[in-house]
Amino acid sequence: MSIRFHSALGQRHNRYLLMRHGHSQANARHLIISTPARGLAEYGLSEQGEAQLDALLADWRWPAPTHILHSDFLRTTQTARRVAAHFGLEMQAEPRLRERDFGELEGAADSRYRDVWVHDARSPEHREYGVESVASVAARMQGVIASLEQALRGETVLLVSHGDPLQIMLTALEGRLLTEHRDREALLPAGIAVLD
Repeated sequence: MSIRFHSALGQRHNRYLLMRHGHSQANARHLIISTPARGLAEYGLSEQGEAQLDALLADWRWPAPTHILHSDFLRTTQTARRVAAHFGLEMQAEPRLRERDFGELEGAADSRYRDVWVHDARSPEHREYGVESVASVAARMQGVIASLEQALRGETVLLVSHGDPLQIMLTALEGRLLTEHRDREALLPAGIAVLD
């Protein structure tokens, strides 16, 4: 799946491919795995996720990346490693691309995401259940692009991250209210959005 849009924030020096990790063991088990304590070493790609990456790489339809940065969670690291090997690139862990911390819902059924999203629609600053606020996620994710804009020119950068952080960042880059992040089209596992 691919999404293309033009940012409301104007011209950038680089092109960015925003990629959600492939289907993971956490997805398969319908669990929220959002903290480094569990996400760094556990819950990597599922067999379905590996197959998604096989198909994606066999039919790559996007510009070839020149740099790859990824969340250091296992599922995103494994996704980035597959793409990096395909293009013969090094990859770099970037903790600011990590999953949104879902606080006390860590390890709970993924149906509990909806409980958080109800509060997200009311306030981008809320911290119900001890979750990381939408505003905080948007700031750290946009900070990655801001840093790369200072460091690079004319590159195609693949950023491998997670569903909620990517949806929040795309909402922010479109100039929409952060409370509307669940109203925009979501990236599916192994989905890619292109920032032109």
